[in-house]
Amino acid sequence: MLVFYVRQPRPDARYWAGREILAAVDAVGWPIAWIVVIRSVDVPVGVMGPFFISVCVLSALTRLRRALWENHRYWFTTWKWGRYVFAIWVAGMAMKLAMGV
Repeated sequence: MLVFYVRQPRPDARYWAGREILAAVDAVGWPIAWIVVIRSVDVPVGVMGPFFISVCVLSALTRLRRALWENHRYWFTTWKWGRYVFAIWVAGMAMKLAMGV
């Protein structure tokens, strides 16, 4: 049996002053962070390092285009992943306090 699920498209993001600038920073910041991580690896990466860097550059350009010209369709990556990172950080601080360090 073949079943298709059709998802409804996400509604447009709310507009507020400064959204384009922050969206552009968010769109370029994450791929640049991944490039820094790839460049800082101490082991030889061979061909895969430049390949992933080119994927990050391509991702940055497509994300920047969406952030600037289709801003109503851009959703912030920092907000999406920042919640999880913040929760892990809070859990780590709680464990640190419980250990008395």
